[in-house]
Amino acid sequence: MQPHNQVDLVSSHAHDVDRPIASANEVAAELAHPAPSHVPVESTPETGRRLVVFVGIIVVALALGFAARHHHNAATEASLAKLTQVAADAPAEVEVARVSYAPPSHVISFPGEAQAWHQSTIYARVNGYVGTWTADIGQQVKDGQVLATIDTPDLDQQLLAARAKLNATRAGVSVAQAAADFAKKSYDRWWDSPKGVVSEQEREAKKADFDSSIARLGAARAQVNLDAADVKRLEAMEEFKNVTAPFDGTITTRRVDLGDLVTAGSTSSTTSLYDIAQYDTIRVFADVPQSVAAEIRDGMTATAVARELPGEKFAGTVARTSRSIDPAAKTLHVEVDIQNKTLKLLPGMYLEVSFQVSRSVPRLRIPASALTFRSGGPEVAVVGPDGTVAFRPVTIARDMGDSVELGSGVSEGDRVALNISNQIANGDRVTVNDSDNSAPVPAPAKSATAVARGRGITG
Repeated sequence: MQPHNQVDLVSSHAHDVDRPIASANEVAAELAHPAPSHVPVESTPETGRRLVVFVGIIVVALALGFAARHHHNAATEASLAKLTQVAADAPAEVEVARVSYAPPSHVISFPGEAQAWHQSTIYARVNGYVGTWTADIGQQVKDGQVLATIDTPDLDQQLLAARAKLNATRAGVSVAQAAADFAKKSYDRWWDSPKGVVSEQEREAKKADFDSSIARLGAARAQVNLDAADVKRLEAMEEFKNVTAPFDGTITTRRVDLGDLVTAGSTSSTTSLYDIAQYDTIRVFADVPQSVAAEIRDGMTATAVARELPGEKFAGTVARTSRSIDPAAKTLHVEVDIQNKTLKLLPGMYLEVSFQVSRSVPRLRIPASALTFRSGGPEVAVVGPDGTVAFRPVTIARDMGDSVELGSGVSEGDRVALNISNQIANGDRVTVNDSDNSAPVPAPAKSATAVARGRGITG
């Protein structure tokens, strides 16, 4: 309010022309202490009526908007409830597949492991030090090829000592032979002497000397044979100074180097020298489940493939089986022999082995996803012509992974529901989505049990 007071004061001074001009001190005092002024505030009745009308319009608009929104929400909820009721009353939609006979023959595949035709670990036969080695890993070697040599100073000295001992025993044989000859001549002279010249006791003594000399000669000769055998044993051991390959093959491991101390033997505390494998023909071992074990026969063809060799198949034959079922795994151990002249298949590789087997009895087949497992055992939901569901118990003859062969419970041409909900009961009506009228619809590559359990249908 101070600016307005100042304006009024100036205005009063402007209109007061007859008043004498005030001094500067008077003007300053008047500005510092202005006279009070009053600004009139007036409100007309027309302004109040307009404000009331405006507020009323806003309230009516808000009420109309709230009513319209409430009506829209109520209509939407009613529509959704009606649609929900219609959907609940409508039959559930299911996908079905036709039951058909399985092909007369099929291919079954199992994981297998490749093993060399011959595989050997080579140990030192004599004690010593590695003098040389000539074969390394990956090298192709021939039967009898020298792989390494071992220096054996102890064995060499033992052989020299044995040969010297043999020479000594041979000399002992000569001494014993001379003594025996002399004893024989003495005995002959005493034996031919006239009676009365020598006594019978002296004659018997000479005979005993002769017999003793013959025995000593025999012992000397036996000792010679014993020492000769010892020499041959050591000479045979000398041959093991050369470590040789036992067959044609490939060196897969080398564990020796120059100067290494090696010990004879093959105990757990003894280090081997080499590993060698022959795999121009390779053995592949696979474990076949009991359900198809009866169809695996000696001589039947088989095919092996490796992930590392895409597009290549290796043909072989079933050489032999274990002819017994493993009590723990319930599988049959099968050996497949495969020619491997190119050496592309390596020992220890993982392979997939396939067998072409024929069915002796035709069986009906359904997708694995059509099976349900309830308290009564495995069942299938058969959909009738009128869309009514009937659960039938079935017997599983063979689980093929993505499909199941049944022994009973269904007929050819029946429609079975796939992945049926556990909310559908026996006798309910459903809407059929018949996607395939000829063959079972492929299911995920799982066992029938895994598929059913994955849907939570466990009884």
